[in-house]
Amino acid sequence: MLRTRILAMTVFCVLSVAALGCSRDAGRPTSKAAPAPAAGTLDRIVQRGVLRVGFSTFVPWAMQDKKGEFIGFEIDVANRLAKDMGVKAQFEPTQWSGIIPALLAGKFDIIIGGMSIEPQRALKVNFTIPYEYSGMSLVADKAKAAKFKTLADFDRPEVVLAIRQGTTAVDAAKKFMPHAQIKLFDQEAQTIQEVLNGRATAVVASEPFPAFQALKYPDRLVLPMAEPFTKEPIAFAVRKGDPDLVNFLDGWIRMVNDQGWLAERHDYWFRTDKWKGQME
Repeated sequence: MLRTRILAMTVFCVLSVAALGCSRDAGRPTSKAAPAPAAGTLDRIVQRGVLRVGFSTFVPWAMQDKKGEFIGFEIDVANRLAKDMGVKAQFEPTQWSGIIPALLAGKFDIIIGGMSIEPQRALKVNFTIPYEYSGMSLVADKAKAAKFKTLADFDRPEVVLAIRQGTTAVDAAKKFMPHAQIKLFDQEAQTIQEVLNGRATAVVASEPFPAFQALKYPDRLVLPMAEPFTKEPIAFAVRKGDPDLVNFLDGWIRMVNDQGWLAERHDYWFRTDKWKGQME
């Protein structure tokens, strides 16, 4: 009888311990494979087969030819990038003043549009390493600026500077010519027209736009200074939180730069006029 009781108690204890162990493990997740990470922008681009590129027109960065097709340095860069990704480039022309909000809203995947790296912009987007450099210059009314040779000559209250809004040219003008008047426009063509119409003294813009305008209107416009007065790094911009895309783009920039391809395309668009026959 005693042995029976001892055996029964032993079995009870074993079952109790087993049940306790089961109850402790009941709330624990079973061993399963970790869920696959959500697809990032790079994966979505490849799956979609299309790289959506946001840009704004700046001669010769990006512009329309006689047929209405987009051509220019940035267009070449975007097409080469898309080709190397195994996808097609889809161009989304956008007003410069709203191009970052449009990127953040998901209207395109990347900005390839002569955008310089700036701290305030970097608070909203992630920049790649630079793939090009630009500089600010002036093109002026030949009569009004006949004796102007330095930035100090333009730093006067009676001087009116026409500038495309949303560009770094605005900050450059305020920094180097704080006493001059500034008039803002949506398009660079409007800034030049303002000078040609006699309502502005000069246009402040990224090179080579001022130089091209001086060549286009040699009797009306002049370059008062031989060299740009700033140097700015130009980079791709993408939405934050996607390091894989930035890493890929940085590597791609290094590759095509080492190949000499970027320099070759830059020289074609910025140092020759071979492409002007494609324009109206």
